[in-house]
Amino acid sequence: MNSLSLLIAFGVIFFFVIILGFSSIRIIRQASVGIVERLGTFHRKAETGVNFLIPFIDSMRTVIDLRERVIDFPPQPVITKDNVTMQIDTVVYYKITDPIFYTYEIANPIAAIEYLTATTLRNIIGELDLDETLTSRDIINTKLRTILDEATDKWGIKVNRVELKNINPPKDIQDAMEKQMRAERQRREAILRAEGQKRSAILEAEGEKQAAILKAEAEKEANIRKAEGEKQAQILKAEGEAEAFLAVQTAKAEGLKKLYMAIKESEPDQAVLAIRSMEALEKIAEGKSSKLILPSEAVSLLGSIKGIKEVLENENNNDNPETKNK
Repeated sequence: MNSLSLLIAFGVIFFFVIILGFSSIRIIRQASVGIVERLGTFHRKAETGVNFLIPFIDSMRTVIDLRERVIDFPPQPVITKDNVTMQIDTVVYYKITDPIFYTYEIANPIAAIEYLTATTLRNIIGELDLDETLTSRDIINTKLRTILDEATDKWGIKVNRVELKNINPPKDIQDAMEKQMRAERQRREAILRAEGQKRSAILEAEGEKQAAILKAEAEKEANIRKAEGEKQAQILKAEGEAEAFLAVQTAKAEGLKKLYMAIKESEPDQAVLAIRSMEALEKIAEGKSSKLILPSEAVSLLGSIKGIKEVLENENNNDNPETKNK
């Protein structure tokens, strides 16, 4: 009985030791860190992997995720500089950089960030009017992120980015903005239509101008080609006439040359030469001109030639028997 009780006691103690041993082992996942307290005070950080705790002395207070987190806050009412109340909801991207400060410096960090975001947003929007609020999202995001990052740095939190998710003006403001946008679109449409008509008229005028220029250029080219053709025709005609005249003169020269050679070969006396000269002058006198101007030597020569001709004719008559009989 005593041995059985002792065996049971040892079994209970062994089982208790096993449970106590497993409960003293903590496994920390990647991108996480644990806060280990010893007797209620911070002792150390439990890094990724297997961590052993001393039973009844050490305890794991919390395990903190070190990855970037996103918080979507509900819409907050804000008033602009020109007294327009609108609803703005924000999205905050943050990351825990110091788990110790995050655990011991702030009791409710998410609520603290939400209230700080709403307060900062009211201060920034209060310095802007409605139009600036609607067109300055990047400026508002930058200012809000800078202020939140400085305020949450002592809590071990790093604010990476802040975005304005929605900006909702009152209903009457939205209607007025819609009418304004519609009027602006109509104005732009009218401007674009006028610009299109203007460009169309300009292009049409340019086309007519270009057509007129091309037509004038074509007429000019045609006139130039016609003039060049007439010029070439006249040149060819003149060259033909010149060649014909040259051929005639060449033929006459050849005839005279042959005549001269024939006369030279026949060895004519001075009487024959005189008669031939007289015949040539007679042919000249028979021309179309009614006046013939001769020098005095030529006139005396004509008289001599006439006398010579008469002498020659008398000699011929004397030599002819028939003439003598008559």
